[in-house]
Amino acid sequence: MTTARNLLVITMDRAGDYPVRPGELSLALAGAELIDLFTSGAVEFREDRIVPDAHPPVADELLETAHASLHRVEPYESIGDWLWRRGEALAGAYVAAFEAEGLLTRQRHRGHPFQAGDLVLADSANRQRARDLWSSADPVLTTLADTVGVRSERAHDASAMADDTVALILATVSDAMLELEAERQRRDIEQQAFDNVWRGPAG
Repeated sequence: MTTARNLLVITMDRAGDYPVRPGELSLALAGAELIDLFTSGAVEFREDRIVPDAHPPVADELLETAHASLHRVEPYESIGDWLWRRGEALAGAYVAAFEAEGLLTRQRHRGHPFQAGDLVLADSANRQRARDLWSSADPVLTTLADTVGVRSERAHDASAMADDTVALILATVSDAMLELEAERQRRDIEQQAFDNVWRGPAG
């Protein structure tokens, strides 16, 4: 289980209490992938620039896809640019992968046995491992979940992250969330202004 997969399990597990928007989740998943690529030795960093290794030591198809999509020409890609590019609809890609692997199942509606309902997590060893990490307040997983609005009952200290590069990635994910919300608010304001003009003066 990769960090991104663990994050998806936790966000789906707790969706009833903490609904998560796809845009925020996609950015966080991209950050999680980058952390795993770094900790596995598949990338290194020059300040905030991502430098890929030629042979990634990863065994996850989505993570391999992430590594294959990295820019390989100097000055390379910044963490922030990577999050926005890789995070485009990434949540949907992970949900599709989970469903294909049998990690998600369709919930049946009572009284309608032949009507498929919402996708829910199937019981699996992968799900239990993610829950165990969550219960132990794993700092990377809890920090990423916090950025998308899923709160842990156990306290964690993101500033005490052992690795400076991991801390930098997490901080950049947090900044991207703020940018996404600011852009969303800007569009709402523009839409409201357009609606007001379209309606014209009252009376």
